Parts: sequence; structure tokens; C-alpha cells
Amino acid sequence: MNLRLALLCAMLALASLALGPVDLAALWERDPDLARILFLELRLPRTGLALAIGAGLGASGAAAQALFRNPLASPDVLGPSSGAALGAVLAGYFFGAGVIGMALGGLAGAGLALLLLLALAGKSAGTTRLVLVGVAVAMLLGVAINLALSLAPSPFALYDLMFWLMGSLNDRSLTQLALAAPLIGVGVVLLVRAGPALDTLALGEEVAQSLGVGIASVQGRVVLAIALATGAGVAVAGSIGFIGLIVPHLVRPHVGHRPGAAILPSALAGGALLTAADIAVRLVPASLDLRLGVLTALIGAPFFLSLILKGR
Repeated sequence: MNLRLALLCAMLALASLALGPVDLAALWERDPDLARILFLELRLPRTGLALAIGAGLGASGAAAQALFRNPLASPDVLGPSSGAALGAVLAGYFFGAGVIGMALGGLAGAGLALLLLLALAGKSAGTTRLVLVGVAVAMLLGVAINLALSLAPSPFALYDLMFWLMGSLNDRSLTQLALAAPLIGVGVVLLVRAGPALDTLALGEEVAQSLGVGIASVQGRVVLAIALATGAGVAVAGSIGFIGLIVPHLVRPHVGHRPGAAILPSALAGGALLTAADIAVRLVPASLDLRLGVLTALIGAPFFLSLILKGR
């Protein structure tokens, strides 16, 4: 399955590199230098970020659902996504930071959200307590984001903030890719390595402890990895929701419903899904200005409701 998903990612990446308002093949014949610039400065960063951010969200969603043993859990539950959005907003529009400053502010916000979560939950917090504290932290950070919007220094800044929070990969640079991709990669690797422990944890906390699994250690490593994988993506692309919720449900039936074994396939499937969504955004007429985060929400919200109705 992993090989098929990797091939799908490669095919979608090639399609993403080829598609756009400008035909690079035709442009190459007329102006090779301009074609090279468009490829390196626009197409390559956008495709690379779609694959990386999708992989981080997919792996984080699978790990969150495994850790909390809740099929409705997602990376947003822990708060790093909201923290990253708040940090980027504060850095970019209230402290005058540029693109790199916004990314660094987003990473700092994700880290602070993680520290707040761990401080409020305590070192020996159980899974239920961690979920409740995570929801509270996410809500608190959401209120802070709304407050930041209401205090925007100008109507133009407010407009930019609103559109940035919708999530987009437009006009992203190689610098942002070089900043976000390694951090997302580290987070995904940590989550994959935690897979066997999460499989054991699925048997129950008492059983996992009797088999030598340190519950607090696993929780700390998974929460840190989710913060890295989601925070880095949000810091450069804004809020892109529901990928972490949808992908694990599509993958788990193909891995025997083992939560830990679903992490790597979820990373590959998440990269493929977000790249396909970004391609779809580019095919929509430019006059509509459809944002990537809006499209993923249009796909994910009905899926989320179907899960609730099925569970009822």
C-alpha cells in the first residue's frame, strides 16, 4: 500500500508542477530563463509544501486518533495549529515581521501552545485529561486570534489576515519550503517511530503499562511530534483543516485497523490529498479566488458529519 501511495504522490506532484496559468513547456522554447524562474520560485515550492504539509497533517491525524482512541480526534485538538496561526499573525501584522518572521512566529506559537498544554495537563495526565486540556487550549487560542483580528492595525491588514487564515499555497517561496519541510519531516519520523507503542496503547493504558510502555513518555513524544508536523505547516500556509481527520479513516481499513500502522500510509495519503486539492484550486476560475483551506473544509465538513451520524 505504501508503494502505491508513494507512486500516487509522485504522479500528483508531476501534475502539480506541470499545471498552471502558464504553459512552462511552451514558455521554455521562448524564454528559458523566465521558465526556470517560474518553475523554481513558484511551482516547485507550492508542490513541495503541498506534499509536506499534507503528510504532516495526515500523520498527525492518525497519531492523534491513536493516542486519544477517538476517531473524531484531529491535530487541532492539541492546540498547536491555533498557536501557530496566532504566532504568525502577531509576528506579521503587529511586529512588522516579513515572510520568514511570520514562519518563525508560527513555530514559536506552536511550541508555546504545546508548553501550555503540557503545563496545564501535568506530567502524569491521562488521555482524557489531555484531550480536555487540548480542547480548552485550542479554544483559548482561537479567542486570541479573534482578538488579534479585531485589533488589526488597518483594514488592509485585517483583510490580509482573514485570507491568510483561510489557508493557501499561493506565492510561497523556496525559503518557506526549506524552513517548513525539515521540521515536518522530523515530526513525521517521530510519529512513525511511535507507531508500535500506539498499537500497544490501543489495548488499554493498563495493558500497555504491563507490557513496558511508558504512557507519559509516549504522550510527550507524540504531542511534540504533532506540534512540529502541524505547526510548521500552519506557520507558512495558514489553517488547512480536515486533512488530519479524513485521511486516517480512509487508510485504517487497509492496514487491519491498526492505529500505529496507519501513520506512514496516512502521511503519504495526506500528501496526495492536499496536492490533489491544490491542483483543483488552480483549476477553478481565478475570479472565484477559492482558498485551499476552504476547499478542504468543503470536503471535510460533510465527512465529519457523516462520522457523527454513523457513530450515533
